[in-house]
Amino acid sequence: MSYNWDLILRLLHEVQNSANDTFKPRRYAEEHAQAMEAAGQPLPNLDHLRAEASDYESLLFEGKFIATRPTDEGGTGENFVLTERGAQLLRLIDASYPNSDGFRQQLDEQGEAALVPEIFDDLAAKAAVSN
Repeated sequence: MSYNWDLILRLLHEVQNSANDTFKPRRYAEEHAQAMEAAGQPLPNLDHLRAEASDYESLLFEGKFIATRPTDEGGTGENFVLTERGAQLLRLIDASYPNSDGFRQQLDEQGEAALVPEIFDDLAAKAAVSN
């Protein structure tokens, strides 16, 4: 099992940019699919992508990659902020990171455990040391 890192990256960017807006993973999945199609990639199964985005929202929240946005920062109970762990994941899987493909591969090698906080933290610490 490997994660859809591009979709996760999209969701993390949306968290970063959603200060006063409700987080809408299903809509972001649709926009992600449209961007894929515009880039000449095959259009994925939209229902599957929407469900995957909703699952990722829960996974990111439970793994403390994202947290409920505080009310004094525009929190509505339906929007998020990146935690330090989430910001680190965003950095490491973003194409601007020098070895993002290599890091994604390391995550894929962990399978479903890749986003288990302790496993991710260990991989991220090793990535920081090697760069």
